[in-house]
Amino acid sequence: MPTRIKHYNPSASDIKNQWRVFDAEGRVLGRLASEIAMVLMGKHKAEYVPHMASGDFVIVVNASKVELTGDKPEQKVYRRHSQYPGNLKEIPFARMQEKVPERVIELAVRGMLPKSKLGRKMLTRLKVYAGPEHPHMAQVIGSEREEMRAGSA
Repeated sequence: MPTRIKHYNPSASDIKNQWRVFDAEGRVLGRLASEIAMVLMGKHKAEYVPHMASGDFVIVVNASKVELTGDKPEQKVYRRHSQYPGNLKEIPFARMQEKVPERVIELAVRGMLPKSKLGRKMLTRLKVYAGPEHPHMAQVIGSEREEMRAGSA
């Protein structure tokens, strides 16, 4: 009789969340967003399970300096609709980048996450800032110390 291998199913206390910082300066929006989505989902970890938020916290700095390739800076348009007739709002990429550059990255990452309660929870772990400063330095330093402690043990 063949032996059955028990699948690994971590509990919430087994999952250690790190804080990761991404610099968006000079990075292409789609490639950056897919990398961030993988980290938020936790697919870069060996203990990944699809039914838990096992990913890390992500801080994105310099969101105002993200780039698009080809003709997309002129052609890309963000659309939203309130479901009332004639209420389609269209905002070109250039204006969105000028007014709220954080939302450009948030919308790109949101499109790559699961469309469920879990996906919305993952999105709350994303912190985006237009400039190079962010208020989460203590978490990043603590995360790095925890990593060094785990590596030396």
